[in-house]
Amino acid sequence: MVERINNCCSNAISIGNYFKTISDFYSVEIEVDGDSIVISGDNNLYLLRSKEVIEALLLLSEDDDIDDRMVDYIIYLENHGELGDFLSKEDEVFFTTYSGRPIKAKTLGQRFYIDALKKSELVICSGPAGSGKTFIGVAMAVKAFRNKEVSRIILTRPAVEAGEKLGFLPGDIAEKVNPYMRPIYDALESLLGMEAFEKYYEKGLIEVSPLAFMRGRNLDDAFILLDEAQNTTIDQMKMFLTRLGLNSKACVCGDFTQIDLGRGIVSGLYDSMDVLKGVDGVSLINLTDADIVRNPLVQRIVRAYNEREEN
Repeated sequence: MVERINNCCSNAISIGNYFKTISDFYSVEIEVDGDSIVISGDNNLYLLRSKEVIEALLLLSEDDDIDDRMVDYIIYLENHGELGDFLSKEDEVFFTTYSGRPIKAKTLGQRFYIDALKKSELVICSGPAGSGKTFIGVAMAVKAFRNKEVSRIILTRPAVEAGEKLGFLPGDIAEKVNPYMRPIYDALESLLGMEAFEKYYEKGLIEVSPLAFMRGRNLDDAFILLDEAQNTTIDQMKMFLTRLGLNSKACVCGDFTQIDLGRGIVSGLYDSMDVLKGVDGVSLINLTDADIVRNPLVQRIVRAYNEREEN
């Protein structure tokens, strides 16, 4: 049995290095014949599925560079019946960095996450390391600030390693907090550039603080992001969520597989996603290991740990 994709010679070159990955997964043979791609094999279903994957990669290669992660992800989507949804949703550049680098969603889950951040006052997102939770959240905060939708950005995370008691560390508050906030600083510097970040930070337009310092505050006209929320207690999460003021948006993100709370303490992130289910103005997003966009090795590591937990 044979399937053929015609008039694709120029684009076929850009994905030719990945034919072996596709042929091994679907047990088919893939060859270039003139300006066509020929797929042959004994299983008609696998022929059709591999054809869908190749056609999707040909389409995507017109605008993006194809890499191993993208090929694995397209195969994953086809295998889960979600490839059509991915191709039909608009692939929008939602942010451009100071250096001109376009930022857009790389997975279907990330697209749902970005849509939720646009439409909802509060977004709570869980997902594994490398799935873009923090980076996308910070990028959407900077975008809202640039567009004058809010007048300031407030970024916070629990300092669990120090039990929220930072006094034993040397230096002023900024120096005490720095080790815990480094991932957020890195995201801001990447998005804004060092000079702009330092200017906004010195003026107080961007604030980075440990969660303990949020108590008693009323956060108006701000985009607030709570990172590492899996390490909040139920009381801390409730305290944070009740800080939201007028014209404010909040993004809460965390990873259930990296909870550092003491034995028997329920994560505020887990509790909030249960309590706030169905509440108007709140969106709940669950990213998976399929949404990991770091080194493909990270995806394999996360899956290995997940498999051990399941077993």
